Amino acid sequence: MKEKSPRELLEPRDLLAIYRDMVRIREFEESCPKLYSQGKMGGFLHLYSGQEAVGVGVAHAMHREDYMVSAYREHGLIMAKGAEPKYVMAELFGKATGVSRGKGGSMHMFDADLRFMGGYGIVGGHLPLAVGVGYAILYRESDEVVVCLFGDGATNQGVFHEAMNMAALYRVPVVFVCENNGYGIGTSVVRASSLDQLYKKSCAYETPGLKVDGMDVLAVYEAVRQAVHKARSGEGPTYIEAITYRFRGHSISDPGTYRSEQEKKIWQERDPIPNFAAFLVQAGHFTKQELAAVDGEEQELIKAAIRFAEESPDPDPEELWTDLYVE
Repeated sequence: MKEKSPRELLEPRDLLAIYRDMVRIREFEESCPKLYSQGKMGGFLHLYSGQEAVGVGVAHAMHREDYMVSAYREHGLIMAKGAEPKYVMAELFGKATGVSRGKGGSMHMFDADLRFMGGYGIVGGHLPLAVGVGYAILYRESDEVVVCLFGDGATNQGVFHEAMNMAALYRVPVVFVCENNGYGIGTSVVRASSLDQLYKKSCAYETPGLKVDGMDVLAVYEAVRQAVHKARSGEGPTYIEAITYRFRGHSISDPGTYRSEQEKKIWQERDPIPNFAAFLVQAGHFTKQELAAVDGEEQELIKAAIRFAEESPDPDPEELWTDLYVE
């Protein structure tokens, strides 16, 4: 019997949850530039607009008890893992109610209860940490899985290869997901890597590698679902390259002038949210009016998150002395 596709496998309520999560992330991220320009946020700010299908597809393919480790473009990822927008927004405001109590900011969010083990600012630096979490799972003989997300630039770092080697050697239950948005800051993949089919780098470690359309949330979901199942079954790591695109610059300070208007237009026509909405309507799962209602609900949720962040207190100066050591 032919295995069902995710379009057949997922119930309408699951499909709507996927749509809602992508809309939530987009509404959240698109609210940030104005707030940043008003001085309500500080530090770096790397937005996830355009890449929502990757984070949401990954998160929905995981179990709640599974671990996620990410790079610094993480607002959408921690929300996809279950964080409430108001706590993520408060973190960007540096408030005591933030998901990391105002200490992490945009790049270093963490929530042990959600098993979101952090955003990391060093390119590729979190890959061995993800392998370490996976090794701890092996040591405890439990059945969780780690999913590690990183950008295309990380695959050119030596630590990427060290992590891939160790994961393969010990059959660590980790799924590596490369979010290839075409650029490491302003340097295109073809100018940074002699091999631009990044998924093929896994063959050096006899690790299964595959490329997936990162603008198709269900394609991402299915690829990660299978990889997570393999990892949980003791078959070791998988490396997935998700081809995606960020609609904004590398960070809030990047005008993105190295990308042509034609290039941006081509990718914006592949926007994962309206395209998924069109599928939901065409398949008869939901009407345009029902999806518009979801859009409105998420817009109000983000407005409430902003109010929560604005009204939240600053951290007490004494907080400087907490979280220095493991208790």
